[in-house]
Amino acid sequence: MSLKDKLTDDLKVAMREKDKLRKSVVTLVRSAVKQIEVDERRELTDEDVLEIIAKQVKQKRGAIEEFSKGGREDLVEMTKNEIDILMAYLPEQLTEEEVVEIVKAAIEKVGATTMKDMGKVMGIVSESTKGKADNKLVADVVKKSLSK
Repeated sequence: MSLKDKLTDDLKVAMREKDKLRKSVVTLVRSAVKQIEVDERRELTDEDVLEIIAKQVKQKRGAIEEFSKGGREDLVEMTKNEIDILMAYLPEQLTEEEVVEIVKAAIEKVGATTMKDMGKVMGIVSESTKGKADNKLVADVVKKSLSK
């Protein structure tokens, strides 16, 4: 079953169970998928859908920071619940220790020694962590590793 089919099935279940939050989150993802398919006139793969979901998680994490600054704890809580729903569609996320190991291996492979080599390292690391780790975390680990 493709990820798009799973989203459709989950939308139906959310509507049956009158789960408004899940329905709204799944609808948002499906509309983003449909928008790209219409704009680019192509069928999206599961990997493309995962990228869309990861992007939405990143946006919602940024929104949490803004809501916290504004003192809107109700919106912070709702956004965290939305992130939880989205995370169920993403592959299991890597821990920071696992990311550190991947970065070490990439640095050895490329022979990186300075921050000038960050692009090379990020290119290798981002392929193996795609959808499994937040790119901000990956970049921070690479910076920390190269600045030693």
